[in-house]
Amino acid sequence: MAEDMTTPLLSDSEDPADALPGCQTSSTVAILGSGDFSRSLAVRLVASGVRVVVGSRCVNRIPSGLFPDAVELRNHEGAVSQAVCLVFMALFPEHYRSLLGLQSALAGKVLVDISNAEEVKIHGPSNAERLAELFPDSLVVKGFNTISTWELQTGAHDGSRQVLICGNSTEGKKKVVQLARQMGFHPVDMGGLSAAREIEVAPLRLFPSWSGPVVVTFLLFLFFYGYGFLRGILLPFLAQGHNAFYRLALDLVNESLPAVALVTLALVYFPGLFAAWLQLWRGTKYRRFPSWLDNWLQRRKQLGLLSFLCAVLHGVYSLCRPLRRITLYRLVNTAYRQVKAGTEEPWDELGVWRSELYLSCGVLGLGVLSLLAMTSLPSVGNTLNWREFTFVQSSLGYIALTLSIMHTLFFGWDFAFHIEAYPFYMPPSYLLAVVLPCIVLVCRCFLFLPCIFIRLTRIRRGWESKRNCPVLQHHHVVANGMP
Repeated sequence: MAEDMTTPLLSDSEDPADALPGCQTSSTVAILGSGDFSRSLAVRLVASGVRVVVGSRCVNRIPSGLFPDAVELRNHEGAVSQAVCLVFMALFPEHYRSLLGLQSALAGKVLVDISNAEEVKIHGPSNAERLAELFPDSLVVKGFNTISTWELQTGAHDGSRQVLICGNSTEGKKKVVQLARQMGFHPVDMGGLSAAREIEVAPLRLFPSWSGPVVVTFLLFLFFYGYGFLRGILLPFLAQGHNAFYRLALDLVNESLPAVALVTLALVYFPGLFAAWLQLWRGTKYRRFPSWLDNWLQRRKQLGLLSFLCAVLHGVYSLCRPLRRITLYRLVNTAYRQVKAGTEEPWDELGVWRSELYLSCGVLGLGVLSLLAMTSLPSVGNTLNWREFTFVQSSLGYIALTLSIMHTLFFGWDFAFHIEAYPFYMPPSYLLAVVLPCIVLVCRCFLFLPCIFIRLTRIRRGWESKRNCPVLQHHHVVANGMP
């Protein structure tokens, strides 16, 4: 019994029955290819205590000192002969056929394909599948292609720790998984070799989850910018001959950015409210949302960060306004009119309160929005438990939305009730921007009503209405003693 207690529950050494014949933890690893990735991979392997042999078509071409001293440089045949089990194919896929003469030497070995696709849309088999066709007697495993040379050289703590692998051989994947862990990475098994198509195009995608939010934000900016240009510049010029095209560079941009930030922030919380009302209408949480709503819910983080970007740019543009030459002209003209009118101490009580209130709400809203942006970072969000993260992203998020709406309303003050605010029968941009956020806040307030809040809580805890779950109705009938 004492001996059983001293035996570790999880052993770090692999089960000999699961190991490939002739493969050991300290066995020699071969790398075919002498490029940048091969050098970075060799550096990382040597630092992890692995003996490395690099195979090149022309060993004499490799400059001295390019690889660590512990790395042995040989030709392809010599490197393969030294490898006990694992061989990294650090070659471009078009050069795989040049190794067909080594089929017998590579038989039974694990070939790790580290290549990426040339384009996002793959036509035909992946590079790893082509490699498996060329070397049918070898065990091909896809992996390490999502790790950059920088991450290999600096270590796993300074870059992504995930290593996506796939392959049809369980034994081959076990060896690659063991080596990846020895190097300090976190291997993720993606399944069979058919998954190599997805893994090979993963490094080629340019912000796949950002395309929709960026397009939406850009279209909103174009709308508000074009609306402001039409209302405040083009139509006055055509109707009255007033030239205000200088406002295109700064004023109009600064008017459009807060409107975009406010609407984008409302779009962060609108899909969650729509999903809640949809669950209330359906009476169950077990029916899937429409695909467009699922995609919208998954893009809320990106929309929030873009809203924060627009808000920060609005703040920077606002700070730059006093530096403009036209501001100096306006100050001089205002002072001249006051002197001409004989006004010694002008004081506008309502104007002062208006500026104090909308500036205070704007600063507070930007501060809370900054906190939301910081907690969106994985390094910060991972330190919070679920309740803390929900409080920041949901409760503080609605506070940021409320402060932003107040900032807009205090800025508009009572101008919306004056006829001068509607030239050419067009309302100000801030009135258009505040509509959707106000709808979001009203819908959120309705969800706090006890009759709605209790029902929604029950649904989210698994309760279903009778029309969605007839079994509940049947159980109710049986409980009353009816047949």
